[in-house]
Amino acid sequence: MRPSLSLRRQLAQVIAPSRNFTTIVPRRTQLPIQVCCSCSRNSHSSTIETRPQRRWRTTSFTQQPEADASIKANPIPQTHYEFFPRTLSSGPPPSGPFQIDTRELRREFLQLQAVAHPDRHPPNLKTRAEATSARINEAYKTLQNPLLRAQYLLQLRGIDVAEDESAKVDDPELLMEVLDAREEIESVEEEGDLEGMKGVNEERIRGSEEVLDRAFREDDLNKAKEEAVRLRYWVNIKESLDGWEKGKPVVLVH
Repeated sequence: MRPSLSLRRQLAQVIAPSRNFTTIVPRRTQLPIQVCCSCSRNSHSSTIETRPQRRWRTTSFTQQPEADASIKANPIPQTHYEFFPRTLSSGPPPSGPFQIDTRELRREFLQLQAVAHPDRHPPNLKTRAEATSARINEAYKTLQNPLLRAQYLLQLRGIDVAEDESAKVDDPELLMEVLDAREEIESVEEEGDLEGMKGVNEERIRGSEEVLDRAFREDDLNKAKEEAVRLRYWVNIKESLDGWEKGKPVVLVH
């Protein structure tokens, strides 16, 4: 009796070799290799790369040799003019002019401060650098302002008009003009009405500066003192115009 077709197929599947098979190859077991202590040390030391040690900076400031040398070698100037040899090469009046180029003055001021700044100097020179920087600031603040400049020049010659309350102009016409300007400012209703007054007062200030320039050039200290007091009135009017508020009284400083 012949087996049925279905049975023959089952037998064929069992007997026939599988086409998808995996050959298993036994892995070799690697035995541990014993190395002597001497070889181990030599092998370990040969694989280590030597790196240069990093040197950390211990100073907290950047030393500036040129700035340090400048502080050590140059004595502190005795007058404000000596701080700015390029802009004010002729010195104070009467050898030099009263009027100066304030833009050039500021440029030289910034260059000086860049060198004299205390942070650019080591601790042993920091105190002197701070004193120099403060003097430079004071000199620039004084010289860039015409009124402060005039008062400073007179002070160098022994005449103090900045702190002298009795330093007034005995000129009735001037006093009347100042009082009229004050009343005009107080009567203004709109800020736009101040523009004309500002223009007039700027002309007064420029006129005083020209008079001061001639007086110092001619070494006429009495005239310079009188005009410095006059300029103080006009500067006071300017401050009142710049700080105007409706209804705010104008206080004049004599």
